[in-house]
Amino acid sequence: MIRSRTAGSIFLGMFASFQLTRMRHKTWGSSQQHLGWDDVADMPDTDVYEALFPGRGIRESVFAAPDWPEVHKELAKVGVTLKLLHQEYEDATTRSGQAAMSYDRFCRLYGDYTAAAGATSRVNHKAGRSVEVDWSGPTMALTDPVTGEASTVYLFVACLPFSRYGFVEVSLDMRQETWLRAHVAMFEFFGGTVPRIVPDNLKTGVISHPREGEIVLNDAYREMAAHCSAAVLPGRVRHPKDKASVENTVAHIATWVIAGLRHERFTSLAQLRIRVRERVDAYNREPFQKREGTRGSVFAAEEAPLLTALPAAAFEISTWAYGRKVNKNAHVVWARNFYSVPIAHIGVRVDLRVTSTVVEIYRGDERLTSHLLLGPTAVNQYQSNDEHLPEGRAWQEWDRAKVTAWAARIGPAAQAVTERVFESVQIEEQGLDPALAILRLTRRFSPARVEAACQVALRGPIRSPRYAHLRPILDTGQDKILHAPPPGEDEVGGYVRGGAYYAGGAR
Repeated sequence: MIRSRTAGSIFLGMFASFQLTRMRHKTWGSSQQHLGWDDVADMPDTDVYEALFPGRGIRESVFAAPDWPEVHKELAKVGVTLKLLHQEYEDATTRSGQAAMSYDRFCRLYGDYTAAAGATSRVNHKAGRSVEVDWSGPTMALTDPVTGEASTVYLFVACLPFSRYGFVEVSLDMRQETWLRAHVAMFEFFGGTVPRIVPDNLKTGVISHPREGEIVLNDAYREMAAHCSAAVLPGRVRHPKDKASVENTVAHIATWVIAGLRHERFTSLAQLRIRVRERVDAYNREPFQKREGTRGSVFAAEEAPLLTALPAAAFEISTWAYGRKVNKNAHVVWARNFYSVPIAHIGVRVDLRVTSTVVEIYRGDERLTSHLLLGPTAVNQYQSNDEHLPEGRAWQEWDRAKVTAWAARIGPAAQAVTERVFESVQIEEQGLDPALAILRLTRRFSPARVEAACQVALRGPIRSPRYAHLRPILDTGQDKILHAPPPGEDEVGGYVRGGAYYAGGAR
């Protein structure tokens, strides 16, 4: 006989000791019920028990019932825990003279409430506390309107895990500067910042994430986070659940944005960015399936008021250059230009932080000085502060007078060459670099040879010789021929060593 969990089988099991007697009468229960087999054969167990023993299964709790919706709302606020709410609940019941349930029962019933109400437990996510960021695996494309070639477009995705409010930024690459600009745009979109940024362990943000020890962040990323009063707390390596909200959002974005725009053709990044923002707004307005409201409504009502205000000054993207040596002239080189450093640091290694407008020079954590960044067309220019050099050695910018004076010290031919260089340009500043390139040949060759090379060049057909004309003369030794003594009349050519040389005499 197969025993199924029907009301009849359970009922017979409960009253097996009375089976013969009750089967004879075909009725069970109290005299008021008069239930027969046909009455209970298809009833659930609980209904059968209630029919046989009315009121026996009903239990009323002696504890005061908490306002679970209010508990759920309060738990979303910063610093609020179930322990604190239970303490407040106990205080309220004490004042009203009611019995208070234990903390364990309080937590268990809160879990039952979130499961029954379809609400997400807020023990792990606080409003306005963190944002999860990542690059989307799926990409989009731009089409060149002329050639028809397609270029890849990458999607930066961010999500506030409390409200699931999403943000998407499109870009043509995934470089560090693009990563930082996307963060700036993200906080501007949210209208504030949060204390925690949870990224993946990508190299544009995290240099190393060891199993033990401190996480090493990229300097520019750490600087951006500090500017926004935030800390970067990357998820553990190979643990995507540490940022499950953004992982889930990435999957939804693939549907709402990429799939939703798959039939449209985009020829500019600005055009694509507008359409992506429209799709993200629609995504944030979509109602939740298991909780009331939308991502946008929850964000506006509960999370936006808790965000930290944006910094008064916008973050400026910077580039770091490490280990640059300070030259003997108390200047350090960046982008073929020279920036002064206090003379006490000559010969040491310094780090440079370069923005679009400023060059800052650091030795360790100490900022030594800063300079305005020279333009992209400037070459061999100096940015100097007089206080960095001792009195009498303050650096002076090159001009025509200084260049001509240097050339005169080398010789009249060198001076003539530099004068012709300045005569061949429209403004004097255009002649500084080519004239200095000629005079700096004295760093590799002697001044006498440079003077002789200038004499050879002036005899040629070139009106205004430059570095490109003088260097081959010096490399091939043509300047030496100019000063070689003429051969004697009785010399037929060559130099013959005397017999003393071959006899082992003086050499």
